Amino acid sequence: MPDDVKIPPQSQNNMPADEHKMDPAPDYMPRHAGVGKLDGQVALITGGDSGIGRAVSVLFAREGARVAIAYLDEDKDAEETRRLVEDEGSEALLIKGDIADKSHAEDAVRQTVEKLGKLDILINNAAMQWLDAPIEELEEAKLRRMIDSNVLALFFCTQAALPHLPEGGSIITTSSVNAFKGNGGLVAYSTTRGASLAFSRSIANQVVDRGIRVNAVAPGPIWTPFIPGSIPAEDVEDFGSQVPLGRPGQPWEVATSYLFLASSDGSYFHGQTLHPNGGVVVNA
Repeated sequence: MPDDVKIPPQSQNNMPADEHKMDPAPDYMPRHAGVGKLDGQVALITGGDSGIGRAVSVLFAREGARVAIAYLDEDKDAEETRRLVEDEGSEALLIKGDIADKSHAEDAVRQTVEKLGKLDILINNAAMQWLDAPIEELEEAKLRRMIDSNVLALFFCTQAALPHLPEGGSIITTSSVNAFKGNGGLVAYSTTRGASLAFSRSIANQVVDRGIRVNAVAPGPIWTPFIPGSIPAEDVEDFGSQVPLGRPGQPWEVATSYLFLASSDGSYFHGQTLHPNGGVVVNA
């Protein structure tokens, strides 16, 4: 999306929201030809049907990986992502269900290994967010849902994946700029993203002797289904204008961070966090 393209007011009444309903459509396509950085590898990408997850799925496929895409219930988005992956000459396995359910998280890993032969990369990306200002009005059900989806699912997927990850394998977790600077309108979400960061750093310490690298990506304002799914319609058109670059990022601009960390390019990165956030200065 060019800098001068305006985002019109819009909203969706579901979370996760649907990418195919967004205007303008998020830009997920890689900007470079693949050079085989992930040839022969298999990645499980949670929340891989849309937004950042879709961009990572397509980029990984372009670089030679086969991908398993775990998603909740957005069938239309998931099928489109599978088509995009297959257009890159790769293979996509769709796994529908709630990874906040431990048994399903285990099944997602099992299906990946059984149908794609192995597992080299785990991308813990799926999450949910709702506005919660004032905090007194945050519904308990939404709070618990964010904790389940944004925190517990990290444990369940990682627990299931670790026995299969080889030396040289990689775990990458999505956090957020809000984990560092806070967000008065997203207290619960920011809290869960802080937890995901602590999780990533702690697991990195635990598995370093196994040769598995663990890192995180903390994006800033990115134009994904999160936005029309959680922000009032009248606020959407100004989304991202507050960062130094003056615009929201596109999913493809974030996906390159995951590729760097998953490939041999990032072989000396462990327990670290990358910050594609449009110029926001954070304390790491």
